[in-house]
Amino acid sequence: MKIPDRLIPLLEYGLITEVVRPLMSGKEAAVYIVATPDAYCVAKVYKDAEHRSFRQRTAYTEGRQVRNSRQRRAMEKGSRFGKEQNESAWQEAEVDALYKLSAAGIRVPKPLGLHDGVLLMELVMDPDGQPAPRLCDCRYSPAQAWNTYHFVLKQVVGMLCAGMIHGDLSEYNILLGEDGPVIIDLPQAVDAANNQSARMLLMRDIDNLTAFLSKFAPDIADTRYGPEIWSLYERAQLYPDSPLTGRWVPPHRRADPRGVLREVEAVAREARPPVARRSGGPKGPPKGPPRR
Repeated sequence: MKIPDRLIPLLEYGLITEVVRPLMSGKEAAVYIVATPDAYCVAKVYKDAEHRSFRQRTAYTEGRQVRNSRQRRAMEKGSRFGKEQNESAWQEAEVDALYKLSAAGIRVPKPLGLHDGVLLMELVMDPDGQPAPRLCDCRYSPAQAWNTYHFVLKQVVGMLCAGMIHGDLSEYNILLGEDGPVIIDLPQAVDAANNQSARMLLMRDIDNLTAFLSKFAPDIADTRYGPEIWSLYERAQLYPDSPLTGRWVPPHRRADPRGVLREVEAVAREARPPVARRSGGPKGPPKGPPRR
């Protein structure tokens, strides 16, 4: 096995002692099982920009804060330095998300640090002590599918309560760990309050989960958890333990044509140019025809 170039400095500095084997490869990174002086963990090696297949980052990065104004200006200009900062910010976003979600009690791998494009994380294990499989690699009874569905939905709700949306959630980035599903791959995590695509991305995440698990429990496809969760969030009524029904009906509001006309008239009045007056004071009513 050829050791990736980015892992060699970590071996030289003693941060890891062995690269055991590749674990998986995705559109953004390749993941390896590595040994540290204390335990086994995973090393996520981010791919260079030219070797990635994850595109259209704009929808995900909207609303993210850049701490340094010089970095922000360079990123906006798209200079070479700016591109480097974009890459660094993309990677750091995953580390920040992992720490934030861990603190909020969400099931994500424990982060161990980011080192020059390599993220070290906890190795999630299955009940047999082996690396946990992805949801897509498993089969489920209807009851297991429902339990998994509700468990992951609870994590999605918890993430949203923490102000975050995964943005690329599917059966390919959820591991079936010893204590239940664990959500992975978070560099594209979205700021729910400051991203115009937040609702769309949340719906897509839940739709992906629904589509996969309804293969094992078809009645999952009849649920409407996505709109229900977002509706509660918009009204500031969503909490990690909020009871959900999976049933949602869009609100029906009666049209108010008079209100619309009032709005139109108000706009027209504001746009109307002011009437010019003569300096001699207000003009009186027009005089009638002269008498004979």
